Amino acid sequence: MERRYEGRHDAVHPHLDPPAEVLHDRRWAKDLRSAVQCAAVILVLLLLIDWGADSLTAVRGALWAGLAVLLFLILFPPRVTAGEGWLASRGLLRKRLVRTDLLVSVRCVDGVSQRLVLRDVPGGRVEISLQVLMNNPDLWHRLDEDAHRSATGGSLTCGQTALLRLSERIDRENARTVFKVSGLD
Repeated sequence: MERRYEGRHDAVHPHLDPPAEVLHDRRWAKDLRSAVQCAAVILVLLLLIDWGADSLTAVRGALWAGLAVLLFLILFPPRVTAGEGWLASRGLLRKRLVRTDLLVSVRCVDGVSQRLVLRDVPGGRVEISLQVLMNNPDLWHRLDEDAHRSATGGSLTCGQTALLRLSERIDRENARTVFKVSGLD
């Protein structure tokens, strides 16, 4: 069952304040274009190689197209949005939502792609790439602000150290970017 945070501000509750600003991952469109381009390049290369070897058939062409679609599905970037008290990640098939003002745990997961796993009191769970937060300081600021609210309210029982480390890392990366842009690198 999908929980909808947006629904609390619809026409059913006209007396409520209008929703606060919704923040989006600014690089999502670029990442989506990259996923499409990678899949298209693989498809073209496979078709050209097969055609050059004189072994291209309709079945093989469909196989290569299926492989390109599979690559696109793997590379498809989730669209991350946030507002006051919530953060959502929308993939191809499902949208996951977490109440950032009611966080229970925050965990950093290392690996090829470092991820942040957020869990809230109602049971919501969102997993987002740390790179999304580094590329979007406004998203990070919104999450950090709400996480502090969770900690103050007593719901955040696990992950304050992870948030502190992440905050230091993002501040370091932002300072490095400022120095690089200003020529002080």
